[in-house]
Amino acid sequence: MNLNEIIAKIKPADADVARLARERLDSLTKPQGSLGALEDCAAKFAAARGDVFARIVKPVVLTFAGDHGVAEEGVSAFPQEVTPQMVANFANGGAAINALAKLAGAELKVIDMGVAADLAPFPGRKTDRVIDRKIAFGTANIAKGPAMSREQVTEALSAGAEIALEAVGNGSTIICTGDMGIANTTPSAALYSAFLGIEPKEAIGRGTGVDDEGLVRKEKAVAAALNANRSTIDSGDPLAILAALGGFEIAGICGAILGAASERVAVVIDGFISGAAAVAAFKIKPETMDYCFFSHLSAEAGHKAAMKALGAKPLLDLGLRLGEGTGAVLALNLIEAALAVMNEMATFAEAEVASG
Repeated sequence: MNLNEIIAKIKPADADVARLARERLDSLTKPQGSLGALEDCAAKFAAARGDVFARIVKPVVLTFAGDHGVAEEGVSAFPQEVTPQMVANFANGGAAINALAKLAGAELKVIDMGVAADLAPFPGRKTDRVIDRKIAFGTANIAKGPAMSREQVTEALSAGAEIALEAVGNGSTIICTGDMGIANTTPSAALYSAFLGIEPKEAIGRGTGVDDEGLVRKEKAVAAALNANRSTIDSGDPLAILAALGGFEIAGICGAILGAASERVAVVIDGFISGAAAVAAFKIKPETMDYCFFSHLSAEAGHKAAMKALGAKPLLDLGLRLGEGTGAVLALNLIEAALAVMNEMATFAEAEVASG
């Protein structure tokens, strides 16, 4: 199945199942709506799957990695060498996402979409565990022109979709997204600006912890990227905009979201970077939003503006800004809790409790 076929296959979530799920939730032994966002999660997951009693099976975390030419603008507090080092760390089981995915009972898959290094020279690191879908050794500098060609972004989207569809084929009913890539908050901020009309100053944040001078450089880089790619942005073509301003790992995440949605599989969106990929997916196919859960409000300043523009309410607000998929796997536990409520609570009639 090619990318266009995958996109065409995405349909709205089942409104009838959503209604039935709400009716069941309202019949359970509690005041109506008293479990708040948990009830919303349960109904949304049921509608996505087309089954009121749907459950989470074989959760998987897809952490995509890539490097960015815009790093040369001094927008990160860490050098680009950290990207391959952290990918090797993921493969060896030593990162936060490894610990949290294990705790959540989720399988972690790490995908090299465009790391600007060969992963082989890491003695003792099990880098053969990394899925190699490298398109190029990092993107071009968005402050000077497009990050990727149309062909490259299509390849990245297709790779992400294929990896998600493979997970679905293995029985996964929910996918968590994650990222790794030094400087990737800058292209993400540029995407939020282009897609949602957020000013560069409001879209950026400190990322890996840049100082005030770094923050100024970051704002200038985003503004330069928007200016350098203005004609593409004005075209309104979401694939072209993603190619111009995104990154290989961001496009990979976007493709995974599209692939999962095409099979009515829910996607838990991590933070700032995954959120930008999700916005691109929504622009490509608006119905995709029916399948996405925003896991947490990132401490990255621009995320709040982006969530407000989308009318989205992330499930958690813990001051997280690590990425990797860490927020997504934490939210996975909340969605599982919501489904336990849907599936295991008694109704007023079953419990012989007066409903008022």
